[in-house]
Amino acid sequence: MEFNGNNLIELGYRPAKWFKYAIAHINENNLDENQITEYLEQFKQPELLPLYETAKDFVINIRAEHESENDNVEKVINTMKVLMKTPTLVAGAIMPDACPTGPEGQIPVGGVVVAKNAIHPGFHSADICCSVMLTDFGKADPKEVLDAAHSVTHFGYGGRPRGEQMKMSQELMDAFRENYFLNDEKLISIARSHMGTQGDGNHFLFVGISKNTGNTMLVTHHGSRAPGAALYDKGMKVANRFRQEISPETLRENAWIPYETEEGKSYWEALQLIRTWTKENHTSIHDAVLNKLKIEKQDRYWNEHNFVFKDGDLFYHAKGATPLDDKFMPDITGPRLIPLNMAEPVLIVQGKTNERNLGFAPHGAGRNFSRTQHKRSLAHKTIEEVFAEETQGLDIRFFSNEIDISELPTAYKSAKNVRAQIEEYGLCEVLDEVMPYGCIMAGDVQKNAPWKKKKKFRKA
Repeated sequence: MEFNGNNLIELGYRPAKWFKYAIAHINENNLDENQITEYLEQFKQPELLPLYETAKDFVINIRAEHESENDNVEKVINTMKVLMKTPTLVAGAIMPDACPTGPEGQIPVGGVVVAKNAIHPGFHSADICCSVMLTDFGKADPKEVLDAAHSVTHFGYGGRPRGEQMKMSQELMDAFRENYFLNDEKLISIARSHMGTQGDGNHFLFVGISKNTGNTMLVTHHGSRAPGAALYDKGMKVANRFRQEISPETLRENAWIPYETEEGKSYWEALQLIRTWTKENHTSIHDAVLNKLKIEKQDRYWNEHNFVFKDGDLFYHAKGATPLDDKFMPDITGPRLIPLNMAEPVLIVQGKTNERNLGFAPHGAGRNFSRTQHKRSLAHKTIEEVFAEETQGLDIRFFSNEIDISELPTAYKSAKNVRAQIEEYGLCEVLDEVMPYGCIMAGDVQKNAPWKKKKKFRKA
């Protein structure tokens, strides 16, 4: 009788890709029982990790301030209850700006979860290292700074056209080529073309005045663009291969890469390189504005709020949460930044780890409703009316020249309530505020997207 897959299953092995190779080897070499046992040792499979029966505890730093927030808060708490059954997790917290991002069990924006010896790509999602950078322009005219910034930044789909690209450092390109996940010439080409770009959605370039010093400040908000999205896709594929082998009960979006594996070490290194790329991207835009105005910067600091942070064998996954603890940031240059909306100040904060915050603060104001729901609620007004009402006294620009009302102030949670809950739960301390002068965002990039334009055919 030929040895087959059923024999492997009877011996306690779970079906896997190596089955066909092992079966062929056993049959071709006519192995006896002892030889089979010895040969199969190399394919020994780990014990399956089931979901926790009861969700691990997590801290709730949010409450509904208004009836319109009840559904949002309930969904955030419910999704965390499912999420915290993932077998790698040991702790979690949700911030005042939290909002759901997908099906129940998926980490919410404003969520922090701590995993032991595991990196979960789904917990940082495609916009790896979404972050904010501030540069102090001294007493420069805010309009001149905004005008100069408008002339050098780039929003929208894709990268910069040839001839307008900002340089990616050779050192970083070389490092990409040495990493298992990033050694991809197509990915590196995209990384080069996307340098100096800000994308779309809630990413922005904000100019304001420091409440403490009166200095003009430039703040940018964006992540790792297409290079980060490519790394995320690769990471999720690897994580799901591990999930199928060690924890098939775990939700697909919560799959992880064990850190102690070769893939885990390489993925961690790739994350650090994408972090470096993103910081270089912010820096390129800020330096271009300084050079345009022939100004020397007074100060600069930066922090990510969508990333994974390591402390020993614990991996802190922050999906839209600002790191406060110095141990999370190897290149500390100043306090942290929390933007709220285009009509509100950017908060400059500091804080220490406590039992409620796990070393993190909110990253912004979050949303109570989806973009579509928000637009529907304003359907009785024209886009121009909404824009005029919500941006009065501010210099608000959309790079595409198409107003996106889903990014105007009322699309977000009450900044006042988020600030009140930051104080109520003792999450961090506000040191200064950058009072808004103006801001640039992508705008409604879908409206005149190339693929939406119908081809016009001439009549013969």
